[in-house]
Amino acid sequence: MIQLLASDIDGTLLDSDRFLSARTLQAFDKANQLPVILISARMPQAMYYLQDALKRREMPIVCYNGALVLDQQKQLYSTTIPYIDIENIARIAIEHDLHCSLYRNDEWFVPQMDYWADREVNNTRVTPQVQNIETTLAYFKETQELGGAHKIMLMGDSNAMDSAFAKAGNLPSQLHLYRSKDTYTEISPLEISKKSALELLIKECFPEVKVENVAAFGDNYNDVEMIAGVGHGVAVDNARDEVKAVANYHTDHHKKDGVAQWIEEFI
Repeated sequence: MIQLLASDIDGTLLDSDRFLSARTLQAFDKANQLPVILISARMPQAMYYLQDALKRREMPIVCYNGALVLDQQKQLYSTTIPYIDIENIARIAIEHDLHCSLYRNDEWFVPQMDYWADREVNNTRVTPQVQNIETTLAYFKETQELGGAHKIMLMGDSNAMDSAFAKAGNLPSQLHLYRSKDTYTEISPLEISKKSALELLIKECFPEVKVENVAAFGDNYNDVEMIAGVGHGVAVDNARDEVKAVANYHTDHHKKDGVAQWIEEFI
């Protein structure tokens, strides 16, 4: 018996147009009696329009890979990167000529609207605040009582990213560096995971749900613990081998409506 569906977004749930296909929407309509939790590295604003399309706007969400868990406007959990680490990462990005995006809650700061920022706007339908990195660093320093950054994202040349990744990894900090692509590094607080965030959300919002009755869908390294930790872990065909290795089920490619196919068969 499936009691709850949890899904990663990019590379898992979206089609080639970076949206939800008609088949996917129909599949979730079929499962309209089940809670659906979107769980992603995205910021909240980049998830709301997908909840609207799924007719699940009232559902909680897990943002920034678990650094921020929201039930409507209520924060169930929040942990951030402290200012000293924000500054150190930003300096490394500048040194290696990498784009550096800084995120906190619904705030997204970019130093300029370059190729990388434009790409993220296209992917997420969110418009960032554009200001130079020194201004953004000063803002985070002055508002530390609000917390640090929920996520830092570095984007740029893969060779430069190799060097920056190694240097950031040697910082004396409690950070998790995740190379989602050769040209992307996502940086989060060390202690977070999609698995722990989902467990917290279930405990707070769906206490009747048992983890063995949860179906979770994913494709990338940051989905491994979640896929392994639920009763019905599902890897899409384009998933990393590490995800496929721990999944109970394999389904089709995200561009071929793999999540929808699984729901049609098992719900």
